Amino acid sequence: MFKPQDIKKQEKSILKEKEKEDANFFEKQKKEEEKAKEEKILLEEERAYREGIVTVKDIIAPSALEVKPAYIRLGDKYIRTLFMIDYPRYISVGWFAPVLNFSAILDISMFFVPIEAGIVLKQLRDKAGNIEAQLIADAEKGAPRDPLRETALRDVEKLRDDLTQGIEHFFQFSLYITIYADSLKELELLTEEIEALIGSKLVLSKRVLYQAEQGFNSSVPLCDDQLKIPFNMNSSPVASSFPFMSSELTSDRGILYGINRHNNSLILFDRFSLENANMVVFATSGAGKSYAIKLEVLRSMMFGTDIIIIDPEQEYEYLSETVGGTYINISLNSKVKINPFDLPKSTSDDAKTGDIIRSAVITVKGLMKLMLGDLTHQEDSLIDRALIETYAKKDITPDCDLRTVEMPIMKDFQDVLEGMEGTDDLVIRIKKYTEGTFAGLLNHFTNVDIDNQLVVFSVRDLEDELKPIAIYMIINYIWNIVRSKMKKRMLVIDEAWWLMQREDSAKFIYALVKRCRKYYLGITTITQDVNDFLISPYGQVIVSNSALQLLLKQSTSAINIVQKTFMLTEGERSLLLESGVGEGIFFAGRKHVAIKIMASYTEDQIITSDPQQLLEIENAKKEFQEEKEKENNL
Repeated sequence: MFKPQDIKKQEKSILKEKEKEDANFFEKQKKEEEKAKEEKILLEEERAYREGIVTVKDIIAPSALEVKPAYIRLGDKYIRTLFMIDYPRYISVGWFAPVLNFSAILDISMFFVPIEAGIVLKQLRDKAGNIEAQLIADAEKGAPRDPLRETALRDVEKLRDDLTQGIEHFFQFSLYITIYADSLKELELLTEEIEALIGSKLVLSKRVLYQAEQGFNSSVPLCDDQLKIPFNMNSSPVASSFPFMSSELTSDRGILYGINRHNNSLILFDRFSLENANMVVFATSGAGKSYAIKLEVLRSMMFGTDIIIIDPEQEYEYLSETVGGTYINISLNSKVKINPFDLPKSTSDDAKTGDIIRSAVITVKGLMKLMLGDLTHQEDSLIDRALIETYAKKDITPDCDLRTVEMPIMKDFQDVLEGMEGTDDLVIRIKKYTEGTFAGLLNHFTNVDIDNQLVVFSVRDLEDELKPIAIYMIINYIWNIVRSKMKKRMLVIDEAWWLMQREDSAKFIYALVKRCRKYYLGITTITQDVNDFLISPYGQVIVSNSALQLLLKQSTSAINIVQKTFMLTEGERSLLLESGVGEGIFFAGRKHVAIKIMASYTEDQIITSDPQQLLEIENAKKEFQEEKEKENNL
């Protein structure tokens, strides 16, 4: 048995243990409270730190959002949403393309909610029954036939068949367009234009009213349809609203110019199918303009087009060698010569000989102005008379046969000038080209053979002072060949700004661009000095008379005049400033697309202008030749 003393001891022991446990509990609780306070302080400090950090949301978030009944104002932008509520009985594929290609900032959202075929079939069955009952009732009453009900019945029955066979599916389709503008007036104008575009397709649209915020939220990429304004459609008309399309330049015939950067479609085009076959190419140095034209030349040759190229920097030599073309180097010491006094032996347009002579006198007089500099009115008149007498000296008159006569040369012109009064200064200036330093360029009969599909004239080895003169002379010679025999031809003038520096040569190029179409000729003018070209009044006219235009990467100094000339949007302006090599905008008539020039490996090896790549090709050729020589020696 337990004694009372033992029980008391035991109770005391239990009380001590309980007090000890209570003390431990309170101490533990106190520590946890202190720890919680420390964590709270840390969280407060971390929150304060995070508030001082700028996040991506802070950067892209607008300064304010103002919601109005018909629009919202987001920062500096005015925003309105349109929704579609009705469509015509038949809608063509691509009806939405004018809106997609509209030159304005738009957000377009489409929501597709599939509906079970069984539910739709049941409703269509009831609908067909109602229409048939109405038609029977009308017939029993002797009422005239109702074409609208009969057409509706046929549409319902066809849709029932297609749904049953799985050819068609049914959707609830919602289409919203959100418009952005810098002012309320601009917003109204853009809204009216887009409503007119949509209305021209017989699609009925409405503006949001007291749902401007919901319309905006439905258009941003959150996949949240807050407007919920659907229209019941089967898959065929839904597919006609397919949004991933843009203006395309794909035709049944032509060559591949590049890839459409908007949708990766092929840009296939025949330049001779337009109102003219002329083309202008503007780009900075190294942007890929020569690469693009060499690719066009290579592919055009496969379709039988004759190509003539004026090459100021010997960029087309390797291409000419590869395809077996004729490469003509024009220089003071070259054996190949061109006579600037040449006339076409015959013309495809049956022009009178007198008109041909007068045209030649005007052309050669333009060359004289390049050679001799500015002329007074008296000197201009003397040169005009001397040129006519120079041709007459060789019996070249309006009554002669151009196929049998001998052409004069620069020395004959000098002799005529020496026999005239008041020409002493002109004779002295002419002698530089007949007896002086530049005598090897102009004072010879023509001995050029251009009977080849590809002919390249190089003027790289000429002094800069002579390059405009030589290019002018070469183009005049080519023009005589073109007029003598009509063929499908392309003339490529690289670094055309050489000719735009003087009014006479610029006027000559302009005249060719205007007249070349009737001779089945397309002229391509290439330049990297955009300002010099476009500042010239003739440069502007050349652009307007070129149905094809290729704009590659532009410099910041030239982008303003390019934007003004080609009426580019701000987005297109940015695209040209940020484009990589071989990227830009391709214009064909009224259409234009963002282009990327692409070549196959073999084409790239032929047309490359990269010095490193050309050096590797040259080294590979040397190694091949050395190995071949070793094999022959063995």
